[in-house]
Amino acid sequence: MPITPEEIAELKEHAWQLRRDIIDVTEWAGGAHIGGGLSIADILVILYFKYLHIDPTQPELANRDRLIVSKGHAGVAIAPVLARRGYFSFDLLSEFNKFKSPFGMHLDSMKVKGVDASTGSLGHGLPMALGLALGARLQQQNWTTYCVLGDGECNEGTIWEAAMAASHFKVTNLITIVDRNQLMIDGPTEEVMSLEPFADKWRAFGFLVQEVDGHDFNALAGAIDYAHEQQEAPVVIIAKTVKGKGVEYMENDVKWHYGSMNSVLAHRARQSVDALYGKA
Repeated sequence: MPITPEEIAELKEHAWQLRRDIIDVTEWAGGAHIGGGLSIADILVILYFKYLHIDPTQPELANRDRLIVSKGHAGVAIAPVLARRGYFSFDLLSEFNKFKSPFGMHLDSMKVKGVDASTGSLGHGLPMALGLALGARLQQQNWTTYCVLGDGECNEGTIWEAAMAASHFKVTNLITIVDRNQLMIDGPTEEVMSLEPFADKWRAFGFLVQEVDGHDFNALAGAIDYAHEQQEAPVVIIAKTVKGKGVEYMENDVKWHYGSMNSVLAHRARQSVDALYGKA
């Protein structure tokens, strides 16, 4: 069923809130991987508030959908969306990445409710997601595994080994989404280790490819719905995003892969986000 205008309006509200939350948590923590957190905000919002079959009151529900955010450094975005979804109090994030806080820069699945796997050692998320999807098949369960990759980690061989296996075994209960913001910690992906022709590489590994605007809820919904319909090959959604999306002075600036903000910069960031959503 196509996404409705009412759903899009609601998702935009969640996205505005999440971007504000990311700024707050980064300021409280004294620094975070804010650029990549902002780039996947819309992807997280549409998954958590539209597609994921989950129950925050039962985090270990056996037939829940699984989400592996392979780019685990984006914990500054994952933790707030879990809080807003109801897994724990948002107030707890005032201690994000501080001594004895359960919320580290890379979230630990043993400490944070709603996190399906500890990630951050890049290149491991897709192999883990593949294992979960195959496990569901073996148990004759119908839940879906989603995996969000950073484009920078797609220069890891483990990504492509998992992709080869997913295609060979026709693992269609796995939906892969790549946050294609074209920047990684050391600079543009095409300068550090070229990925292009990126979509053709995935096709060569047997995937069906959807290339969409990763900040467009209508486009994301169409791609995810398409992925759910496929029975012969796995789908990868290449979501074209902007690093630092929503904060004008951070957008497409590699130095905001990880950054800290004083109160002045944080205020400017909130103003920019409010302007993006017509709340200025």
